[in-house]
Amino acid sequence: MMKLVVLTGAGISAESGLKTFRDSDGLWEGYNVYDVATPEAWERNPELVQAFYNERRKQILAAEPNRAHYTLAELEKNFDVEIITQNIDDLHERAGSSKVTHLHGIITKSQSNRKSDLTYPIKGSEIKMGELCELGTQLRPHVVWFGEAVPMIEVAAKICQQADLFVLIGTSLAVYPAAGLIDFVPSMAPKYIIDPKTPDVRRYNNIVNIEKNAVSGVADLKKILVDEK
Repeated sequence: MMKLVVLTGAGISAESGLKTFRDSDGLWEGYNVYDVATPEAWERNPELVQAFYNERRKQILAAEPNRAHYTLAELEKNFDVEIITQNIDDLHERAGSSKVTHLHGIITKSQSNRKSDLTYPIKGSEIKMGELCELGTQLRPHVVWFGEAVPMIEVAAKICQQADLFVLIGTSLAVYPAAGLIDFVPSMAPKYIIDPKTPDVRRYNNIVNIEKNAVSGVADLKKILVDEK
């Protein structure tokens, strides 16, 4: 079975009503990202950061996967689908995708403030101040903040190296190291770019641009890969 590797960004979650820090005003739900999404912000005001992510988690749990999420899950009938996502929501999993690599963590888990790979499921929607990991430090969201290492990037790069087909959905290729993953895809593998504004991919071979949003663009992708075969 051919391996279909899909890299998703904020554009696919936006169609489920989830805002991102890449909104036009440069703010994330009214906050400067450097006040809520950096290790320094956590050191400075952990209560604010915790409250911010507790609220984001409630929004994510209330959101539903959209048709693009479901169609990617359905493609597992035809391909060995591996999804790499820059998003911290769990919408791919809830839509039924079985292989999802989260580059920037997943908000439905907490982690030790001392050891990032020490993670726990969250009961309900909140992490409370005073909740500690087994090492005795405060639990924080399992999210990679600006200035932190991206521990899953090497895993994602290896997945990209195995791609027979590669799809990019709803990302501007502006955030590194995630933006560099396309460099690991074999040059001869067809690469489908789904976004209303196509990022600059002129240096790559075998590019097919689908200049649409995620829902309609993934529907077109399914037609190309499955329905018209």
